[in-house]
Amino acid sequence: MVQGTASHVGKSVLVAALCRIFRQDGFRVAPFKAQNMSNNSYVTRDGGEIGRAQAVQAEAAGVEARVEMNPVLLKPEADHISQVVLMGRPLRSAKTRDYFGLKSQLWDSVSSSLDSLREEYDLVIAEGAGSPAEINLKATEIVNMRVARYADAPVLLCGDIDRGGVFAALVGTLELLEPEEREIVKGLVINKFRGDASLLTDGLTWLEERTGIPVAGVVHHYRDIHIPEEDSVALDLASPVVFDYSSPVLDIAVVQVPHISNFDDFDTLAREPGVSLRYVESPSQLGKPHLVILPGTKTTIPDLVWMGRQGLTEAIRRLYLGGAAVVGICGGFQMLGSKVYDPENVESSLTEMEGLGLLPVTTVFAGTKETHRIKGRVEVDSGLLAGAKGAESTGYEIHMGRTSGEGPPAPFTIFDRSDVAVTAETALEGLQDSTGRVLGTYIHGLFHNGGLRRAILQNLARINDVELPSVAKDATLDGEYDKLADWVRASLNMDLVYEMTGLSRHRDLQDSGPSSGETFR
Repeated sequence: MVQGTASHVGKSVLVAALCRIFRQDGFRVAPFKAQNMSNNSYVTRDGGEIGRAQAVQAEAAGVEARVEMNPVLLKPEADHISQVVLMGRPLRSAKTRDYFGLKSQLWDSVSSSLDSLREEYDLVIAEGAGSPAEINLKATEIVNMRVARYADAPVLLCGDIDRGGVFAALVGTLELLEPEEREIVKGLVINKFRGDASLLTDGLTWLEERTGIPVAGVVHHYRDIHIPEEDSVALDLASPVVFDYSSPVLDIAVVQVPHISNFDDFDTLAREPGVSLRYVESPSQLGKPHLVILPGTKTTIPDLVWMGRQGLTEAIRRLYLGGAAVVGICGGFQMLGSKVYDPENVESSLTEMEGLGLLPVTTVFAGTKETHRIKGRVEVDSGLLAGAKGAESTGYEIHMGRTSGEGPPAPFTIFDRSDVAVTAETALEGLQDSTGRVLGTYIHGLFHNGGLRRAILQNLARINDVELPSVAKDATLDGEYDKLADWVRASLNMDLVYEMTGLSRHRDLQDSGPSSGETFR
């Protein structure tokens, strides 16, 4: 199990790296996080919803993501209210105090999920949440030491040196643990180090002598490895995303609404040569981009209210009238319409709200959430989608609103939803306006389809009379996992990590059949 001294110290990425390392070494490995709090989510093949980080970790492990890898997902709706997703399906919205009353029910799903994964895989790598030393939460927690002790799992405790105070964070965390909890911490990891590691030697020696626990490694900060982030904390810490290419010719601004979800939809745009990607919260930050993106959101109406108060609604309308393009994904698609209705108060206490009025559609919220993996194709040959007709794409849908209206033909046709049949009515998807500069869709992951992404960018460049640099071969996410694994493998004492697991490093890699963990312990 990987635990941390705080949130955002690198637990998720370290678990992804270890998943890929053990996969490279021939083991069948699965990630696990008992409880995740994030609006960045993913849809499993059977239509269940889990944290995006666990889907990334499963991909790094080379296995299919499933709800048992993240049995409890909390999706914040307001400061003290979250939607509780249990085993991939919405259970209820709960205030913080109400949530504690659900813990017994939730733990049953946590423990049974972990049991099933341990039966099936050689190794399960569990991730904690926040810190195990949150003394106000320890009595009812179901994600840190309760998981480790239930599974008798050795723990790697990770601290972030980039924030400063890493020695105090590690020692302080250990001091606040119960003796039986300290006993299962078998290694310490210092993450995000910049500079000459030899400067840490005295500190590492002191740390090992002070705690009696070996330092399993110092992982250096990296810049050229691109793994999707777990949640929007990363956006709050980030600068504008401009990679080391020639000067950008296209400026793309993503509106960072308070309840932004699935913002990794846009990671691939940031890695395109000639493209600058920014996250903005005000008209002054917005400026005059070539493309404005309204992302997914957990709460469409409250975020529309926020946009109005910020002055962003009118600013985006003015940009559109001035020739800018606007794309809305999921909740952003809903915002582009004329009205959003929530008669049953599914997402908000407000029952209706005006949208931006850039697409002739309205959205009505219902109590049933749509969560599907999809395959589709482009059906139009105009505007932002010119030259892309017939291009196939994959992605997923996560929404509770139903959007309808009159307008041009739907730009996409869905021909496969992994868990439900596609009908003539449900096959038509999205809307592009008559100018071709406004596009709305429920498809998350749209920009992860390379050919379609480049067609949109080329059309955006044509509209603005600029030329994009030539594009080298796509860097695949699979390749990024290998780079991450190499980086972390070189930083950790893998002999110690293997000793913790009880597995042999020398598995027969020629064995390609189903594996049994008992064979290799």
